[in-house]
Amino acid sequence: MADPVDGAAPTPHAGPSIVPLDRLPAKGRVLCQGRIESVTYVPADRTAAFSAIVSDSGALRPAPGGSGSQRHRLRVVWLGRRRVPGIEAGIELRLEGMLSTSEGMPTMFNPRYEILSHQEDA
Repeated sequence: MADPVDGAAPTPHAGPSIVPLDRLPAKGRVLCQGRIESVTYVPADRTAAFSAIVSDSGALRPAPGGSGSQRHRLRVVWLGRRRVPGIEAGIELRLEGMLSTSEGMPTMFNPRYEILSHQEDA
């Protein structure tokens, strides 16, 4: 590999690529992106956990077989927290963490996240 030309900045290291929600693996470390569809708060008498459902931030995609449309969803759970600042319905975010399946849905526990944008009220 050639050295950069004098004064040129080295090429930044390419990180992991974003995996679309419809192509999430069954398990493993992933980087994905979507919009928060809903959040769930647990009652004070239950173990602290804050969860959100993240869906494709794009338009609805046709369902297999051509019947209707579907959004691909990911459950995100922060254990030991009753709330996560900035995480609310309408927020678009990028998530990175270990993916598993819980109750038949792709789930990520305690992910790293970056808030990308907030959906304005129409």
